[in-house]
Parts: sequence; structure tokens; C-alpha cells
Amino acid sequence: MTSTPPPPITEPAPSTFACSGSLVGPCSGCQRPTHKYGSGGSPLCHWCMAPVQEKWGNGVRYTSTRPQG
Repeated sequence: MTSTPPPPITEPAPSTFACSGSLVGPCSGCQRPTHKYGSGGSPLCHWCMAPVQEKWGNGVRYTSTRPQG
């Protein structure tokens, strides 16, 4: 599989353009600004998530363990 290398870490992930600024946080892998919180958020940007999904399959998802209150 050939993929385009990610842009510099100073550039936010494309997911940040589709969400409110309050839902943006640093990727847990590379610290790039990404849609991290709220519905549709992920702790990893899509560049960091790609190798995880390659290893574990497309079913890999983040499940919050925080109590819903």
C-alpha cells in the first residue's frame, strides 16, 4: 500500500475543519490538532490510526471508559 506522507505536525488534521474548536485536541500519537472530543472524535488523527487499523483491522474503535453522567 502506498500512501501520501502526512503534512507537518503543525498543520491540523482535516477532521478539525468539520467540528467546533472546542472539540479539537492533540492526537495521542503525534500531538497534531485533531477532532478528539464529542461525537465522531478519536484520540488518534487518521495518519496515526491507519497503522493501528492495518494491524488490528477496520473494526478498531476507541471506546470511552468514562462514566456517562
